[in-house]
Amino acid sequence: MAVLKGGRLKITMLRRDPLITPLRAVPIPRRATVGPVEIGLQEDGTPYKLRVHGTHLLIAGATGAGKGSYLWGIVRGLLPGMRAGLVVAYGLDPKLMELSFGRGLFGDRYAAKPEDCAELLERAVEVMQERAARYAGKRRSHVATTDDPFVLVIVDEVAFLTAYQPDRNLRQRIMAALATLTTQGRAVGVGVVAALQDPRKEVLNIRNLFPDKIALRLDESEQVDMVLGEGARERGALADEISEIPEEGAGIGYVRLEGSPEPMRVRAAYVSDADIREMAAIYLRDGGK
Repeated sequence: MAVLKGGRLKITMLRRDPLITPLRAVPIPRRATVGPVEIGLQEDGTPYKLRVHGTHLLIAGATGAGKGSYLWGIVRGLLPGMRAGLVVAYGLDPKLMELSFGRGLFGDRYAAKPEDCAELLERAVEVMQERAARYAGKRRSHVATTDDPFVLVIVDEVAFLTAYQPDRNLRQRIMAALATLTTQGRAVGVGVVAALQDPRKEVLNIRNLFPDKIALRLDESEQVDMVLGEGARERGALADEISEIPEEGAGIGYVRLEGSPEPMRVRAAYVSDADIREMAAIYLRDGGK
């Protein structure tokens, strides 16, 4: 349902669910861009394009909910921009399970050990601060160029670096860097995409610093509002009711964007291991920026 001008309503009645069938990976775009990137379908059957440049994104979902489809769908959509030098991706992979499949796409900006992850985040902070110093008094927004590319920091299972990290010093360094990036980065072209399983505040106490959020399948109804904000489930974000059967539910989620209280149901296309390896091969063939 949508509100039109003149006090009129537009009501769309769905006769079938276009998201019930798993989706093949979206073709790699031909044009270099910083987004929005097409990653799947909306509930009305139209392509869904996700904004990543100029925002930060938090993705929460239980094991097997399809977080990897979003992470790799984003990278896939940005691949031409990465090849052209308009996008630089950082990959933090503390579980050594997801991003390792395409680690060639990140070059020396890939880290798995907690101490390496802390150093990589601090490198991103240095880039952000140097760029902010140059922009001060001259410009208020970022336009991607080969000299000032869009920097995207991807963190898979961020809780391994925050809540579950036993080294207090490392944990503090990581939290400080993430907080700095999410509070100051987007105006100068530095974005963060973080994925996690447990959305509780004690696991990630900076979740409100992510303007855009996606809730995939969650274990409890209370977790929906933890991820998407108060009242999201009442507005129809039934993330706790998404099927546990991968063919039916993996990749389905509810998106809540900054400035919009209404959640949107979408499904990300599945990016297979073969797709990821092909992406890395294409990137490395061109020399990897």
